[in-house]
Amino acid sequence: MMPTPKSPDWLLAALQERQAQSLMRRTVTLAGPQTPRTNIDGRDYRAFCSNDYLGLANHPDIIAAMQQGAAEYGVGGGASHLVCGHLTPHQALEEALAEWLGYQRVMLFSTGYMANLGVISALASKDRTVIQDKLNHASLIDGAVLAQAPLKRYLHGDTQNAEQRLKKSTSSGLLVTDGVFSMDGDIAPLAELSRLAASYQHVFMVDDAHGLGCIGDDGRGSAALAGLDAEQLPILVGTFGKAFGTAGAFVATSHEFADYLTQFARPYVYTTSMSPAIAMATLASLNLIRSAQGQALRESLQDKIAYFRQRMANIDVKLMASETAIQPILVGDANEAMVLSEKLKALGFWCTAIRPPTVPIGSARLRITLSAAHSHRDLTLLCDALEQVLG
Repeated sequence: MMPTPKSPDWLLAALQERQAQSLMRRTVTLAGPQTPRTNIDGRDYRAFCSNDYLGLANHPDIIAAMQQGAAEYGVGGGASHLVCGHLTPHQALEEALAEWLGYQRVMLFSTGYMANLGVISALASKDRTVIQDKLNHASLIDGAVLAQAPLKRYLHGDTQNAEQRLKKSTSSGLLVTDGVFSMDGDIAPLAELSRLAASYQHVFMVDDAHGLGCIGDDGRGSAALAGLDAEQLPILVGTFGKAFGTAGAFVATSHEFADYLTQFARPYVYTTSMSPAIAMATLASLNLIRSAQGQALRESLQDKIAYFRQRMANIDVKLMASETAIQPILVGDANEAMVLSEKLKALGFWCTAIRPPTVPIGSARLRITLSAAHSHRDLTLLCDALEQVLG
């Protein structure tokens, strides 16, 4: 029998408190690939909580590209990019992304969390303030904390409040926002924030993890939707674990910023590069996103979003203001959100309840995410089930 170490009292107390507040997190295991139809604990579900917005995580062309990449370049990067871990597939992906997005340089990171930590911790400091939207992703907040920088947060999506924070800043720093907010699904007012950043001499940075591939001309995300170029948005962060269907992240920026990050972004300098096989798979995904097939997937996703919102308008439910694949239904109480999630599971739908501290207290929700891979029948049955449990 395996020995059980004694846990400290403070650890047990924290777990008990989470349990009592219906805030305990647990891992679930999918018995198969990432698709709209999944099996969990021996039961089949229609899943509506994945970030695989275009349905590419199990696409045969991308699987084939990854297999080819592993056969030609192996599985592991072997070292950091700066030692001997920057392989031909990494370089090809960086160049293709830079050309697609209109930036001078792209740098690859192993995860989006590491990209945000790396960029902000390198650019901010005790003397350079970071001003952020109140609902920014945790990785953006943690980057400022890691830099020990003064952190000022403005009201969500409120450009007037953002300007008030900028006016009070005593030195140039960073103005940072999500492009599409991961828990609300709404899009930041990027054009006005860019103007404010330039007016107050702050570097503008956007994490568009949930926008790239799905919205904007050619799928180039929320920045393209706002009409911003590389001069108006000096630092763009994107991830591959959402619409791209693979894994990893990147920073698109100028030669000067890239050179600076290469010297001072510790998560870049001291981390083994992503798998070259993943890099090849991601390049295949990028090519697909830019193709006519990619445009068709985006149009299919938009049709599903419109249908879902039209159906939800017919029942008494607080659907949040989102025109993206993220369609949260605001519940409020964490326990009630869990109850609703369990009722949906009983009907064969996996829709995760999102609770504090991921979202503010009193704003627990069902975070429903739509994918181009969902069939019309999937969506119809989901709406029927929601009418049943929410009506």
